[in-house]
Amino acid sequence: MRTAIFGQGYVASILAVGLQRIKEGEIGYEGIPLADTIPKSIEDIELVLAFDIDGRKVGRRLSEIAEEYWGRIDFDCDYEVKRGFSGGMNGMWNSDGESEDLEEVIGRLVDEYERNDVEIFINLITTERVQPFFDADKMERAIKENDVARLSPSQIYFYSVAQYERQTAFINCIPAHIANDPACVRIAERNECVIFGDDGASGATPLTADILEHLHQRRRRVKCIAQFNIGGNTDFLTLQEPERNLAKEETKSSIVKDILGYDVPHFIKPTGYLEPLGDKKFVAMHIPYISFNGAEDELIITARINDSPALAGMLIDLIRLAAIAIERKEFGTVYPVNAFYMKMPGPREALATSKMRAYEMLKAWVGYESIDFGGREGLKTA
Repeated sequence: MRTAIFGQGYVASILAVGLQRIKEGEIGYEGIPLADTIPKSIEDIELVLAFDIDGRKVGRRLSEIAEEYWGRIDFDCDYEVKRGFSGGMNGMWNSDGESEDLEEVIGRLVDEYERNDVEIFINLITTERVQPFFDADKMERAIKENDVARLSPSQIYFYSVAQYERQTAFINCIPAHIANDPACVRIAERNECVIFGDDGASGATPLTADILEHLHQRRRRVKCIAQFNIGGNTDFLTLQEPERNLAKEETKSSIVKDILGYDVPHFIKPTGYLEPLGDKKFVAMHIPYISFNGAEDELIITARINDSPALAGMLIDLIRLAAIAIERKEFGTVYPVNAFYMKMPGPREALATSKMRAYEMLKAWVGYESIDFGGREGLKTA
């Protein structure tokens, strides 16, 4: 499972470190939801290529970059980070600050994919807000007309993957609308590409979703929801920009009405950057609700969560599930996978659901059934 990454940040680096440590027997499968229960070996994942626009990373080896986060480690594939693409509504173009023709950019990217025999791609670039196209012809026309201002980096990366002449998968872990854009889904279907997305659900949002499901199943009436995150990593820093923060807020807030069946006043979004917190973000949640005979109860939850490792562990599953989807030729987007792993699961018309419900859908899609091991649930081939 030869994999490329767009955005060589902390998530990508900790994914590479953790995967290498698993291969060397240093750590187990903690934090990987499906672990060793699907018919694709974790040890067969190969990270072979990455792109970034940060001049401090482009041209450097994975081992050099990861050392800043973790310490010295010898990787099976110590790839060199290649120059990526930055453009679209922020007005910046390539990493040298110069204009590039979009078709030339796509050709340059595809050449790298071919040289490295990549099959699976993960989008981990900085959070951006993306305007969906809805119509595939409009998206392709914008590329042919070199409409840089209309296209985001995520859309360019996805389109380049779809143009790569082999069956592929694009895993979108940021709030950009890819699996939720009918234009991208249509292009993926006709170009034999799988899309998983949008926006990896690895922290507080899946917990909120399951709490709302719990309250809904017990017919308790939620009055309002307050949930906020404060962190000190680069992602939280960039979320200080209003457009990026709004993109993240949209994916976090989409769960409320879908799960409860009604909307309530809610505030669910990243709210601040505090450098000393680092990657271990602070989460707080307050949910008051009405119970039987008008009784008023409330849930108050606080947590500290290592942000990047939580997503990196899920990526181990998503890479392997992408390989399964390619083998099955399930091109376009795959809701049972998206529902469990993503905050805003595609396709666009699909509802968000609790992760408890999504887990059962995911098991059915993979082809496993539940068994009981002395009170603990496991999985086996159906």
